[in-house]
Amino acid sequence: MTKPDLTFPSKAAYPVGKQFFPKQRQRAVRFILFLGVISLFADMTYEAARGINGPYLDILGASATVVGVFSGLGELIGYGLRLFSGYISDRSHRYWLMMYLGYGINLISVPLLAWVGHWQWAVVLILAERAGKAIRNPTRDAMLSYAASATGLGWGFGLHELMDQLGATIGPLLMSFVLWWKAGDYHEAYLILFIPTGIALLVLLMAHLTFPHPHELEVKRVNLDARQRFAPGFALYTLAAMCLAAGYADFPLMAYHFKQHQLLADAWIPVLYAMAMLTEGLTSLWLGRLFDRWGITVLIGITFATLLFPALVFLLPMPWILLGVFCWGLGMGAQNSVLKAAVAQLIPQQKRATAFGLFDTLFGIAWFAGSGLMGYLYDRSIALLVGFSMVLQIATILLWVFYLRKYVWNRSQS
Repeated sequence: MTKPDLTFPSKAAYPVGKQFFPKQRQRAVRFILFLGVISLFADMTYEAARGINGPYLDILGASATVVGVFSGLGELIGYGLRLFSGYISDRSHRYWLMMYLGYGINLISVPLLAWVGHWQWAVVLILAERAGKAIRNPTRDAMLSYAASATGLGWGFGLHELMDQLGATIGPLLMSFVLWWKAGDYHEAYLILFIPTGIALLVLLMAHLTFPHPHELEVKRVNLDARQRFAPGFALYTLAAMCLAAGYADFPLMAYHFKQHQLLADAWIPVLYAMAMLTEGLTSLWLGRLFDRWGITVLIGITFATLLFPALVFLLPMPWILLGVFCWGLGMGAQNSVLKAAVAQLIPQQKRATAFGLFDTLFGIAWFAGSGLMGYLYDRSIALLVGFSMVLQIATILLWVFYLRKYVWNRSQS
């Protein structure tokens, strides 16, 4: 008996979902929509805060190095803890408990920023928010993969990402309005985020009651070997993703740059972030469909398209900054939809939360190291920061091309 093909392109292993029974697909889409609504209001909460955290830390007296280091540390926690939370989910099968715990910590930490008076306490809450996301994300992505198997993995993850980014767009716009209305009152801006927090937790309860066993949504299409933890080339794929993470500047550092050089008024910085989030959401569904057809080649094309964003954002004035933020949002859309769809395709169901956790941990370590270094470079030379970011993105492209040559193109010719 021949082994199943676990490599790209994804179309071979996970064909587009309309081949399956309408009722099965409808239930899967309903579940994806439930998760999407939860993410919409969750992102409205914490992405609203991420759009103003950089300037807020500046007001509280933090330096660029502090912003860069703790932004990276937040991502390290937000990704690093997923290895353990994903493993615990797979071992205990208490998927909904992990969702309640993760979303609770993730969301409630954000509006509490309204009452901090020192940057050290603000950093603690920012890190707590990232920790909560780490607890629930591997479980949520595993649940999402079960349903997306009936719709096409790229399409399913893309639809979820679209709804996710609608919230990430509305939240920063809400912050911009509050800062304008209240003349820069950050206390009021953070306080209003209790509203989407409550809605997200309520919809989470409704999803649990409607779909108590989401693993039953998965369509069995490929007999993946349950004893095999990684597909061929998974380590190389992950290494390329780590290079991408290390060289991708985080928005708090970009926002810090805008305020330091007085490129934008405070109220307009979250508007720029909202534009990036809208770009991320609107392109994710399209990118997901392209992934279902062409596999990892889509990631190479998007990385080429976003290669110049650091120079546009950090070295040039308006309107080049707008183009740079658009490119940044396009790249984030690929990272949060296509990158995850590939992982879901390569791992059997019973180990998928663990796999998402491991991948995210390594991704987060790279993000932390890169963010900390870019914050350090910013204090010394913005040109060095830009060069560092672009070199690592080029390295990402080369590694993915090498992956395709070794595991896809050569196999298709044999």
